[in-house]
Amino acid sequence: MRIIFAGTPDFAATTLAALLTTEHEICAVYSQPDRPSGRGRKLTASPVKQLALQHHIPVEQPLNFKAEADRAMLAGYQADLMIVVAYGLLLPQSILDTPRLGCINVHASLLPRWRGAAPIQRAILAGDKQTGVCIMQMEAGLDTGPVIKRAEIAIEANDTGEQLHDKLALLGANTLLETLNNFEELQSQAIPQDDRESCYASKILKAEANIDWSKSAQQIDRQIRAFNSWPVAQTLWQDKMLRIWQATVLDSPNHTVKPGTIIQADRQGINVATGDGVIRLLSLQAPGKKAVPTNDFLNAHPLKAGDYFG
Repeated sequence: MRIIFAGTPDFAATTLAALLTTEHEICAVYSQPDRPSGRGRKLTASPVKQLALQHHIPVEQPLNFKAEADRAMLAGYQADLMIVVAYGLLLPQSILDTPRLGCINVHASLLPRWRGAAPIQRAILAGDKQTGVCIMQMEAGLDTGPVIKRAEIAIEANDTGEQLHDKLALLGANTLLETLNNFEELQSQAIPQDDRESCYASKILKAEANIDWSKSAQQIDRQIRAFNSWPVAQTLWQDKMLRIWQATVLDSPNHTVKPGTIIQADRQGINVATGDGVIRLLSLQAPGKKAVPTNDFLNAHPLKAGDYFG
């Protein structure tokens, strides 16, 4: 098939790399406009654009598809199918109808659960035991189209947002290739979503990284894992904002101290009281420093039982 690929971040680049190993022709790649990045705020191409240019594939970067010229450009590629993976633009119906077989999306959740921008982090935050990917026929609504194919994986107890991202990126790429092998038959058997079972995976805000120690140890552990490696869970200590990269929930008896109080601090970790249970911090990062194991952190920042976070 002649395929237009639309995507922007690393997650999408994994799928594009897999597509480039097939017999299908990638006639064009669409990606978000270059954005300022790094300390110098230099304009930087997306991972998808960089990969496309390495393979000499035409790259288009419209701000949106309101201009007739942008719609005509896409139609001019005469694609059989458009594959969309974390592109970052809502496509109007005129674009969805342009390729012969329409547009499909690789989405990192088990739809209709977690429609929206941050399905990976929201699944961890909610304590979901399972997640996966869906290949979905796109409609004008947000992740509402019928599901052509799905694949499930377990969310492991120690999975971080970054680890689950990488697992789902590979799963999505492989599931898409399986779908393309028998696409038109699978497309004809697509299963509509039940809107009553849907929930919304809203975009992650930096403010969500602030730890509320009155929550349970389980909830805080999920927050730390979900926000690794962005925006990274954090807490205030002596007017400094510490980032918490890794922790584990302890099987500890109930306590009567204020949530956020340090119960114990030694080379094994920093045990902190929460609203329900105790959590052990294993890796921390001071402002302007690298993330280090607790033992190294304590060598430079003496903490003791009775100190508190927050």
